[in-house]
Amino acid sequence: MNDIKNLAKSFQYAIKGIWWVLCHERNFRIHITCMCYMFYYLLRYDFFVISKTEICILLLSCALVIGGELINTGIEKADDTVSRERKTTIEISKDAAAGAVLVFAIFSVLIGIVIMFQKEAFVQLFNHYVTEPIYILYLVLSLIVALLFIFKFDKLVKVKKNNG
Repeated sequence: MNDIKNLAKSFQYAIKGIWWVLCHERNFRIHITCMCYMFYYLLRYDFFVISKTEICILLLSCALVIGGELINTGIEKADDTVSRERKTTIEISKDAAAGAVLVFAIFSVLIGIVIMFQKEAFVQLFNHYVTEPIYILYLVLSLIVALLFIFKFDKLVKVKKNNG
């Protein structure tokens, strides 16, 4: 029974860590937002012809970016705990971790382009927006919500905690 409690606590700590990064790291929210849009278009419309293997590759590349961002934040916070001074080794540690996330993100985008760049799919998507212009409004509204999430979510969470 104690093992199950420890396992449950480890999941609780992991979720708490993910929530903290979501609330405090803008770049994490950018990655999450881009990932959500990509998978929305893949799942909502059948314009894209993608195999299960390609979906797995997309999922793995997204996991690397999200996981990399979590590790980067952990390294940055641990380095901040060690010293607030700008020591060369701490600066290198932070820059290298951020560089790793950048590499993951660049290659994830390239993978997405290779897999999803299907001219016919984009033509069909364009025609869908032309024939159903209400979806342009939905897209614009979702982009406004996405931008608010990316740039204001951390402030909203702080306000809510201060009032609650």
